[in-house]
Amino acid sequence: MSTSDPGARPDDDRGERLAAWLERLHLDAHLAEAGLPTFERTPEGRVVWTDPRTGDRLDDDQLAQVEALLRSEGDEPQHAVPVPLVQLARRARVRAELLATPCHSYASLAQLRGASTDATRFAVHKAAAAHRLLVVAADERTLVPAFQLTDDGEVRPELLPALEPLLAARLDPWRAWAWLTQPAALLGGLVPEQAAADEEHRDLVLHAAVRLAERVGAG
Repeated sequence: MSTSDPGARPDDDRGERLAAWLERLHLDAHLAEAGLPTFERTPEGRVVWTDPRTGDRLDDDQLAQVEALLRSEGDEPQHAVPVPLVQLARRARVRAELLATPCHSYASLAQLRGASTDATRFAVHKAAAAHRLLVVAADERTLVPAFQLTDDGEVRPELLPALEPLLAARLDPWRAWAWLTQPAALLGGLVPEQAAADEEHRDLVLHAAVRLAERVGAG
C-alpha cells in the first residue's frame, strides 16, 4: 500500500504481508484455534488484525511480535513455516477425511444391532469405558467409527487386542482412529485395521499397537 494513501497505517504493510503469507500456506483459518490474533479483510481489501482477548486492533509493535512468533521455527526466519499452525491444519484435514468415512450415531448403530437407542447408548458407553470400543466426540455428537464393527454392529474380535491397549493408554480418540485406518510405519505401510483381519499380520498389529500405547503412556 502506498504511503500516500491517507487511510494507510504504519502496520498495514506488515499486516498485509503476514496475511498474504498465511493465506498462501492455507493456515489463516487455524489462527483462532491456536490462540493467535486473527485478521479479516475490509470491503476495501484492507487487512485488519485483532487481539482475540480484547477485540482491539493490533498496532505495529504487536504485529511484529506476532510475526516473530510465527517465524520462530528453524534457522532461517524469513523462510520459516509456523509449525504449530501446520500441525493444526493437518489435524483438521485428517479429521475431515475421517469424518467422510462410515461412522454411526447411537440411532444408526441401534438399528444395525436391532436394539433400542437407549440400550445401544448404554452398551456403547460401557464398551468404551472397558476400552473395547473407539468412540469419538465431534461437534457435540458421539460417533462410533464403522471400521471397527462387524456387519451386525459388534466390535470385530480380531481388532480388540489392538484396540484395548490404545484406548487404555488414553490415546486421543482421533489419533487412534487415524492410526488404525491409515498406513503405519511400524507395519511397513500396512493399514492396522486391515492387517488385523489377516492372521499372518495379526500379531504384528498387536505389537505395533502396544508399542504406540507405551509411547503414549511414557509421554
